[in-house]
Amino acid sequence: MLPLSPFLKTLPIYQPGRPIEEVARELGLSADSIIKVASNENPFGPSPLAVAALQKAIPGVNLYPDGNAFYLKQKLAAKLGVETANLVLGNGSNEIIEFVAHALLGPGTDIVVSQYCFAIYPIVAKLFGADVVTVPAKNYGHDLPAMLKAITTKTRIVFVANPNNPTGTFAPREELIKFVNEVPDDVLLVMDEAYIEFLDDAVDLIPLIRLGARKNLILMRTFSKIYGLAGLRIGYGIAAPELVSALEKIRQPFNANLLAQTAALAALDDDAHVHQTRQNNFGGLEFFAKAFRELKLEYVPSHANFILVRVGAGQQVFEAMQKLGVITRPMGGYQLPEWIRISIGTKSENARCLEALKVSVKTSK
Repeated sequence: MLPLSPFLKTLPIYQPGRPIEEVARELGLSADSIIKVASNENPFGPSPLAVAALQKAIPGVNLYPDGNAFYLKQKLAAKLGVETANLVLGNGSNEIIEFVAHALLGPGTDIVVSQYCFAIYPIVAKLFGADVVTVPAKNYGHDLPAMLKAITTKTRIVFVANPNNPTGTFAPREELIKFVNEVPDDVLLVMDEAYIEFLDDAVDLIPLIRLGARKNLILMRTFSKIYGLAGLRIGYGIAAPELVSALEKIRQPFNANLLAQTAALAALDDDAHVHQTRQNNFGGLEFFAKAFRELKLEYVPSHANFILVRVGAGQQVFEAMQKLGVITRPMGGYQLPEWIRISIGTKSENARCLEALKVSVKTSK
């Protein structure tokens, strides 16, 4: 027997939203007849500017990409008002989570998270032998004062997603600013801002990094959601140069591939695509919220590009909707077995999803 890491024995496995092709094969359906509203992807696809840039870049994939992503970092830094030394790129923002775990976690340490947090935070912590301190949620969101009290001398990282996945909750401005300023200097605060572009009035924490006021803060962002580049896996962290320098030692060479860099660079210029996505998202959230109120289904008001709704037997409703060609996300893995999460689609996808939901909720009772 190979002497595998003992931490693997109890390590949970992340279950992503099911791919359309897999569901089509399993249920004998045409892939074209299925819609996926499970993984918080952009319903309009990738930025058209990114697609055009990709087509030009494809002949060059025989060459390694720029390992330092010079042009992408330059454009990101200019857009964010930081220096390139404040940026570290990841194979999706998920990889940034691994970077900070490599740098700070090990047996005898812990992380602090909220109940209903993104599943990857505890998985990565346990992979490194660290403990997970889970603070009970407040109205399905972060109880930041309680999380602050949960920090001990063993705590190395605190994770906060704002807006939160999978609940879509958003921390109040004053409460969040107070929390950011009170996390001890020797504890890293990871603010996961994967959905920040969907907010109208986001708390801008970048000045704290730009001015060097919070050297224990890293902001994680991604091109997967608003820019529609989930399949290319490209994200980034914004932090103090000292922390970025440490994470660069952990980062694998060429982790941001040629096509990912090319598409991200072009997508940053596509304001029209971002605007269209945001407007569609606001409308979709209103559509579902109104429908859920009429159906008398409990839901969590969302600030992201998805919405959480209580349907009773969550797994059964998920399976019934899947048979109707609508893939959603069951929430049993998040200790919310009565709920499903629905990503905001196009108007027609939202309408079809709602009809499938109505049918499936009735048949599951």
